Amino acid sequence: MNDAHVHMVVNHFPIIGTIFGLGILISGIVMKNNVIKNVAYVLFCISAIFGFASMFTGEGAEEIAENLPSITDQIIHEHEEMAEKLALVLYVLAGISLVGLYLNFKKHAKANLVSYFAFVVALVAVFLGKQTGTTGGEVRHTEIRANATVGTNLETNTIEETDED
Repeated sequence: MNDAHVHMVVNHFPIIGTIFGLGILISGIVMKNNVIKNVAYVLFCISAIFGFASMFTGEGAEEIAENLPSITDQIIHEHEEMAEKLALVLYVLAGISLVGLYLNFKKHAKANLVSYFAFVVALVAVFLGKQTGTTGGEVRHTEIRANATVGTNLETNTIEETDED
């Protein structure tokens, strides 16, 4: 298993985990249930750990991917820049989550305020996660690139994909 393979295995969890965590956090806020909020906080921390693993394997994956056909340095660079932003936001979210866990266990009056702050940061993380996932998908899935066009080859009756750079 090389870095590109490991990267593909771990890079989905920071995005999906944050989306699930946000949904769980919203449920905890609406239901005013600290146990549910704590589940979201733990999920945010796990997402940040997987985000770190994704960043750690990203450089090796880049070394492999940049030698593949139809992959440009620009595509990889856009994904890398977006992933760095997401990673920073996930680390901040994990820190907020640790504070939220601590305050919930201590039954501190400011615990609710932290949950709202975590909600806002999680929204940002979900947005950046979507962007990171899209730019990562564009590395290998040429059909989702903005400049991809599809044409039909009338001689063979097959669909051909072109990538106009």
